[in-house]
Amino acid sequence: MNDLLNKLKLRLLGDKDIVSNFTDKAGEFAVDLLVALVILVLTAWLSGLLSRITRRALGRLTPLAGSDSTLANFVSSLVRYGVLMVGLVAAFAQLGVQTASILAVLGAASLAVGLALQGTLSNVAAGVMLLLLRPYRVGDYVELAGKTGTILTLDLFVTVLNASNGLRLTIPNGKIFGDIIINYTTTGRRRLELEFGVDYADDLDKGLEVLLGCARKDKRVLGDPAPWSRVTELRDSSVICKLDCWVTAADYVNTGPDLTKTCKEALEAAGLHFPYPHQVAVERAAFVGKGPSLTPGKRSKGTNS
Repeated sequence: MNDLLNKLKLRLLGDKDIVSNFTDKAGEFAVDLLVALVILVLTAWLSGLLSRITRRALGRLTPLAGSDSTLANFVSSLVRYGVLMVGLVAAFAQLGVQTASILAVLGAASLAVGLALQGTLSNVAAGVMLLLLRPYRVGDYVELAGKTGTILTLDLFVTVLNASNGLRLTIPNGKIFGDIIINYTTTGRRRLELEFGVDYADDLDKGLEVLLGCARKDKRVLGDPAPWSRVTELRDSSVICKLDCWVTAADYVNTGPDLTKTCKEALEAAGLHFPYPHQVAVERAAFVGKGPSLTPGKRSKGTNS
């Protein structure tokens, strides 16, 4: 009976060494688990702190407004998730997990995602550069990838334009960053270049004075730089008189057509003329019999082969 009880006790409690080792391992694992949890909590707190510091630093470095805050949000998110990733790997290492295999899996997954989203990631990289360099802002009138319009929104992937004809254009940032960017709003003013063709017999000095007078009378034309007018080209049937003047970016669209009409009427009132292209019509019948006649198979004297 005693032997039976001893065997039953041995089966229930097991070997003392095994129980002792299990107890030690359980204690060590509990300590490691507690340390891992502490690491995760500290990592979460530190990631939020660094994210806020990064956002504030970017705001002080380059004052952000409107949609330009996208850059601060993006960089602060990268910092936050980067710190969380480091903390997660450290927690796994504290629990005895081989971090080398985790890093290998993360690296392979990153490579696969990068190859699959190559075009998208290039747009993101271009968006970051556009937000850093700031060649344009929301509300600017620009020309991007051959399209003109007013900037509506700008994010990490695309830029949205409102074209003058009412269309809304969505252009990938990768295409914009690899092309010429023209910003018509940055300088605050633009130059009008108007050309008028007058007759060769007209008084050119008088025509130039008329053009300058029209520019000076228009209140939208800026006085500095002063309007400029010169003869710039001699064409087949006309002499080109050019007028250059500066206006604000907001007045550019309407001032050009209005000033063209005003100058045209003023030149006509001053007695100058706008010649039309001339064409000379030659009738073949008027020359019949006046030149050396050629008959098939014969060559007239004096002609060259």
